[in-house]
Formats: sequence, C-alpha cells, structure tokens
Amino acid sequence: MIEYKKHTLKNGLRVVVHRDRTTPMVAVNVLYDVGARDETPDKTGFAHLFEHLMFGGTKSIPSFDGPVQQVGGENNAWTSNDFTNYYVTVPAINVETAFWLEADRMNELDFSEKSLDVQRKVVIEEFKQRYLNQPYGDIPLLIRDLAYKVHPYRWPTIGKDISHIQNAALTDVKDFFYKHYAPNNAVLTVAGNVDPDHIFKLAEKWFGSIPRRDVPQRDLPQEPPQKEARFLTVERDVPAPYIQMVFHNGRRTDADFYANDLLSDLFANGQSARLFQSLIKEQRLFSDVNAYVAGDRDPGLFTITGRLMPQVRMDKAEAAIKNELTRMVNEGPSDYELQKVKNKVVSNLIFGEIHYLNKAMNLSQFELLGNIEKINQEPEQYRAVTPNEIISVAESVFVPENCSTLYYLPGKPNTNKA
Repeated sequence: MIEYKKHTLKNGLRVVVHRDRTTPMVAVNVLYDVGARDETPDKTGFAHLFEHLMFGGTKSIPSFDGPVQQVGGENNAWTSNDFTNYYVTVPAINVETAFWLEADRMNELDFSEKSLDVQRKVVIEEFKQRYLNQPYGDIPLLIRDLAYKVHPYRWPTIGKDISHIQNAALTDVKDFFYKHYAPNNAVLTVAGNVDPDHIFKLAEKWFGSIPRRDVPQRDLPQEPPQKEARFLTVERDVPAPYIQMVFHNGRRTDADFYANDLLSDLFANGQSARLFQSLIKEQRLFSDVNAYVAGDRDPGLFTITGRLMPQVRMDKAEAAIKNELTRMVNEGPSDYELQKVKNKVVSNLIFGEIHYLNKAMNLSQFELLGNIEKINQEPEQYRAVTPNEIISVAESVFVPENCSTLYYLPGKPNTNKA
C-alpha cells in the first residue's frame, strides 16, 4: 500500500506527496499531460524535442544540470506518445533546489535560435543513430504507420520524419511550450523522506505564482476498427529475417487491460512461456520472440515479434505464431500456468514500488489517468483475472482482420539512411 497526500494549487497544479522514511533521498517528479499524440502530422517529434529543450536553460538559470550536481543530485526525462516526464533526485535536505529548478523552467524557457539549433542537432543525431542507421531500427516507424491510419499513434515519439525536426522554427517551439507546459497541465509528485505539509508549502512558494495557461482541449481523431489484414515487406541490411505482428486492443484504463497484459506474459514472460517453449526450444524456428501490450491512454497495440533462425521460411514462422494464438483461443491457459504468471507480475509490481523514484513516477501517472487510488488496486486486479477472461480477450484481439504484419527481410540496405 502506497500512502500519499494530495493538494491542488489555485493555478491547477496537482501536488502529490508520498513519505518514505527508509531513504535519505527524495524524487521530485513533474509529469506533463503532453506527448507525441498531441502533435500534428506535419510537425512530429516536438514533444521529444521539448524534452531536450527543457534542459537547455532559462533566462535566470543557464544550466539545469549544474545546480543539480552541486547538491548531489541527478536528473533525467523521458517522452512517450502520452506523457512527458521530468525528474530530479536529491538528498532530502536539498529538496528545495529541485523545486526552484523545475518551477523556473515551467514558467519560461530561454527561447533562442542558438538553444534550438543545439537541441535540434542532438535530436537529429538520435533519430539517425536509433532509427535510420541501426539494424532493425526503423521498425517502429514502419509498423506504426501500417497499423494506424488516422490516430497520431501512427508515429513514434522521435517523429514521423527527420525533416520535421530539421525544419522546426522558433515560433513553432514557443507555441508548443505555451500550449502544453502549464501548471494546470501537470502533476508534481514528491516521494522520499519529506514532510507532506512542508512540501505543500514549497509547492505554493515556487509554483504558486506561475499563471494558468489556455491548454487546448484534446480532440484526437479516433482510429476506426481495422477490417482487413495488412502486410508490409521490406528488405534491409540485417543478419536475419524478423517478423512483427500487431493487433489493435484497448486502453490502459480499460477493465480488460489486466487480462491483456497477462495474456502477453503467458506468451513471452520468461523461458517457461509458450512462445519460448514452442517456437524456440521445441521447433527451433526463432532465436528470440517477444509479446507485449502498449498500455496506451488511447486504444493501443498487442505486439508479437520474432527473429527467425537461419534457413527458416517466413511463412512457416508466421504459421507457427498463429498456431499458438489459436491454441490460446481454443484452450486458454491452465490454472497453474496463469497463476505462475500472476505471481511474477504481482511480485514485480511490489518490488518495483520499493524505490522512491518509481513511486513518484507511478503516482504521477495514475493521478493524470484520473484515479490515483488505482495504484494500490493493481495487484488485486491482476489476481482476479480468470482463464475464461484470458480466452475472451484472445478471441477479441487475435482476429485475422485485426492484424498488421511486417516482414523484415535481409537484403537491400535502407535507402533512408543518413
């Protein structure tokens, strides 16, 4: 059970505090309700670009990293299609330094052509290294565009095309900041050896004067149901064939999310899982396999991947995967099999919440998703899933017309490399 206290400032900033007396440290986490899904098709990658710009300094604090390091702290950030998250960890005695820094950059950045140019180059280089010049790197670009036709999940957080970042203008950057970086569009969570009342006072002191902003109401295009199977074959300079199959499924907040998540673990959580036992150990068709659910705020994807062994035909490998999906639909998991997976998931949840930073980030996300108390209900939600619920989810997800399949074959090099 994670205990917490909440308070909302007049400017709309939600403040959550968890007191952890077992550590001398504290995590100050700021989660903004903005991600890649808030971009437009012609200007993608901006949420991730902003993650970098937020470390470029403000008019009053030229360097964000310097003050953090001087008080024995660390900081970092991450971007997803749904959120942008920033955190600072410091000794609890120095928590106010983190408040000073985070409030300063929430208020206003040092917008300049120089700062934009520096971070633009960093992001472009990351795009090239991770997605264009790395074996199998462009798979996220390909599979999302295949699976989604109208929803902004059709591009990854890095962006749809490198030119969107190359052409980013300072006015675009300013507009994005003032639309989304606002106290009324964020959750501030503090977890560590702190007094909640003291934290609420610090929040008022440092964040209370930041004005509310006119955050646009989100009106995203909804992805229509997929009515026919989709296929894409590409050739790249890679050592082995690779297959990725994605099926549309639900939201992170849907009641059947827990069954979906356990279903993916039944297939691929450890060496006793079905895909490993059947496709790697017994049939020796793949060198590795995986299955996972996205857990997105809007309807996401159930993903299955596999790297083929030498001389294995793609049609045989795909048929073997489909056979395992059909077997799950027809037979479901045994009670023992499902209980074993539940035990793994629940233990990972419990052990994952030991660290104060994990608790800060998770509390932020549950608060932003609309019901922070669900963080304490998750273990029981997983434990309550039945074999029949697993079968029901498998029947609804593993429909041939609901599948998009990428065949990634050795051959020609990627002509989009830079």
